[in-house]
Amino acid sequence: MAEQHAVVPGHADSAVPEATLPESHHKASFWTLTLGAIGVVYGDIGTSPLYAMRETVAAATGGHHGVPVDLTRELVISILSLLLWALILTVTVKYVILLLRADNKGEGGSLTLVALTQLALGRRSLPVLVMGMAGAALFYGDAAITPAISVLSALEGLKLVAPSFESYVLPGALVILVGLFAVQSRGTGKVAAFFGPLTLLWFVTMAGLGVLHIADDWEVLLAFNPYYGVSFLVTHPGTAFAILGSVCLAVTGAEALYADLGHFGRKPIRMAWGTVVFPALALNYLGQGALVLSNPETIANPFFLLAPPWLLLPLVILATLATIVASQAVITGAFSLTRQAIQLGILPRLEVRFTSETHQGQIYLPRVNWLLLAAVVTLVVLFGSSSSLASAYGIAVFGTMVVTTLLACVVMSRSWGWGPVKTGLVMIPLLLIDLTFLSSNLVKLLDGGYVPLLIAGTFFLVMFTWVKGTRILFEKTRKVDVPFVELVQMLEKSPPHRVKGTAVFLTSDPDTAPAALLHNLKHNKVLHEKNVILTVNSADIPRVEDEDRVSIEHVGDSFWRIRLSYGYMETPNIPRGLAILRKQGFKFDIMATSFFLSRRSIRPASQSGMPLWQDKLFISLAKSASDATDFFQIPTGRVVEVGTQVTV
Repeated sequence: MAEQHAVVPGHADSAVPEATLPESHHKASFWTLTLGAIGVVYGDIGTSPLYAMRETVAAATGGHHGVPVDLTRELVISILSLLLWALILTVTVKYVILLLRADNKGEGGSLTLVALTQLALGRRSLPVLVMGMAGAALFYGDAAITPAISVLSALEGLKLVAPSFESYVLPGALVILVGLFAVQSRGTGKVAAFFGPLTLLWFVTMAGLGVLHIADDWEVLLAFNPYYGVSFLVTHPGTAFAILGSVCLAVTGAEALYADLGHFGRKPIRMAWGTVVFPALALNYLGQGALVLSNPETIANPFFLLAPPWLLLPLVILATLATIVASQAVITGAFSLTRQAIQLGILPRLEVRFTSETHQGQIYLPRVNWLLLAAVVTLVVLFGSSSSLASAYGIAVFGTMVVTTLLACVVMSRSWGWGPVKTGLVMIPLLLIDLTFLSSNLVKLLDGGYVPLLIAGTFFLVMFTWVKGTRILFEKTRKVDVPFVELVQMLEKSPPHRVKGTAVFLTSDPDTAPAALLHNLKHNKVLHEKNVILTVNSADIPRVEDEDRVSIEHVGDSFWRIRLSYGYMETPNIPRGLAILRKQGFKFDIMATSFFLSRRSIRPASQSGMPLWQDKLFISLAKSASDATDFFQIPTGRVVEVGTQVTV
């Protein structure tokens, strides 16, 4: 079993950062990217008005969706103030202004921040890696809840069209979600082209509905004064946590701004937020507030009741399409994150299918897709409504945000040269906001908040077990392995029979003789004319240029050590990588080359660094890993596999 040697993790979506766009196409590309950012980056946060206002009022008034007896003018304006300032501070200040500057060669995201933190510290840090894995695991929890709550909240508008439709909401949501996951294997290219214009229509519609109703009560504009929100929290400490636990629903999806930095670029994402997304969200929330003040009964579903009766059904249809876009963005993000985790050795190899001939970022991972679908369907059936799911939503989102903020502090202090004082003055208030939101959601732990923690805990356990198990395996095999240089010297003194062609031996440790080479010598008693010890490395940058991809070292008469490097956003292609060697004078003919892989049969050891149950989990993960031949894109007819048995 060939292994990769992970270096430093990173994360982001794939594509070309704005800095590398050709000058002649920059202006046209800028507006195209801005439209794309509206569709993909803001799909999730754009559906928050469906439920954020309703759930916050319900939390403040005892959790009832009827007309609360204590629904006062002060309460509505205070909640609006908290919603608006959550968007301003968490999204605008932290993500749009600050974190979009923290890129790694144009890429962003929580695991990219891990890579930047490692570079800032100048060393590999296990606590930083663990934080990165925790952030990634929490993202999977978010990825399971987002499709469920978004689609349910949209279809619940049908109950306003006709009460008899209520019985169709749950089965309708299941049909849409199963259909959405079923079409993933066909690729997202054609659907993605539809995302931007559709979501732009969604934001324009939200803004228009808000503007229609702001005149119902102009006092809602007072919400831009943070005094109202802060004073309400101070004077109502008993309900403050409950309110904040629902206010945070307004900023779910903010992490996508940073995660998709590489796909759309800093300027298009900022432009989309400043000119379209934030104004539309603010106007819609203000409109909902004015509507509720003028007619308290509308608090049952203030978003859909903004629309006149004749527009209600089209709005439900548009909202459903918008939630599908939000769900698609999160599913694609899960695929991207998983590929990076595989490439970095945080997860075992899984099958990766490419769904586009021109865009390598468009990928499909069957196992991840169906696991996510199972989780989403389970959540829809268990909770049954968007209000019930709202309790489960915030923990995963703000757990990830806390990790991101902590890592950003290190990068700003060390890499940006801000120092601890300036970094503290800027970031501690933002960290306190994240921690407040997170702790307010932990109050809802038993009301459903345990769900994302269970999902995240499962993924974290899998990642931690894989990292720890591979390290133990590496250390154990290294103790008994033969140093490579010593083997070469022995073979020069006593050369075996030579056969024509080139043999490539894949290994994760270039300093020891690969097991496949030793078995070939032991059983076949031959050596090829050319013998390559090949190691595939993952670099701490998104992509590696071809001129930096290959390093070659001549060792002895007929041996070469070759290192292929790939960025954490790339998928290894060994034949294509080796073809670069021709420019360096190393003749490589794929039809005269045999690739030797070690297929390890792993057994639990009596004394191990892990408990027996964790040993068994690691072994099952190793068995489930996809074939190295397919993962490294080696022609199957050129591969020789040699079996070995090891204990862990």
